[in-house]
Amino acid sequence: MKTNVTFPSNGLAIAGILFTPDDHTGDRLPAVVVSHPGGGVKEQTASVYAERLARAGFAALVFDAAYQGESEGEPRGLENPFQRAEDVKSAVTYLTVRDDIDPARIGALGICASGGYVPYAAQTDHRIRSVATVSAVDLGGVFRDGLGRTQGPEVLQAMLEQAGALRTAEARGETPHLVPWIPESTEGVLNTQLRETQEYYLTPRGRHPRADNAWLLRGIDLIAQYDSYALIRLIAPRPLLMIIGSEAETAYFSREAVEKAGEPSELFVIDGATHVDLYDKDEYVTPAVARLAAFFGEHLAG
Repeated sequence: MKTNVTFPSNGLAIAGILFTPDDHTGDRLPAVVVSHPGGGVKEQTASVYAERLARAGFAALVFDAAYQGESEGEPRGLENPFQRAEDVKSAVTYLTVRDDIDPARIGALGICASGGYVPYAAQTDHRIRSVATVSAVDLGGVFRDGLGRTQGPEVLQAMLEQAGALRTAEARGETPHLVPWIPESTEGVLNTQLRETQEYYLTPRGRHPRADNAWLLRGIDLIAQYDSYALIRLIAPRPLLMIIGSEAETAYFSREAVEKAGEPSELFVIDGATHVDLYDKDEYVTPAVARLAAFFGEHLAG
């Protein structure tokens, strides 16, 4: 069953969907907060996972990040990692006060950029009893160093110069400057990750009208100072599961995070899958959800 919900986060109304098992009898449910990728909305891959977790017996809450989708916040398109983490904590707060949710059995799942935001939030929110990610990315690391750490430092410095100028321009009354998350044209694109992201977000496969492929460029000064996994050791002794595809160009983020995390932590590799394959392709999502259901079933058992 799907129920539209709203909850506050730093004074903003956050739009969500709560998935619950169709055969729910009234007992308090274990719950999982599911957070969407950067540039995405709740109806895309987050709902793919939430719906399947609901079939496995969990309540699963998806939501649009503040400043994005159906949630409140101006300027539109702001990607603020610290607000994104606060949204995760606010989603947990919302679940803890519902009569149909067991507040002692709440976990969280982050996909792509939220695979950074969810562990970051969980480091200091002990109400999140178990933490999982799929195709996790540290967005700060991507913007600082490039995917695969191939970017020279001058690129970030130039973007930070531009961010400062754009803040001044907004203060003078100019329209906030939005840029595409993903280039519309595939011409000359050699990066597998980028080609697959285009295929998901910019074609009928994953396109959603509220995922408008635009982010606020001056927000780079927030993203650049954010590090998803610097304090990941603080999650322990709560369990951590990070799921990657064997062919994902982003897999190094999860491998390194698991190495830094305390026990119990697990890296689960799905053979043959790329980063974006794990968003919606059934042959890869099915084993991912099976592992997630077993993980949350064990650690949110009550």
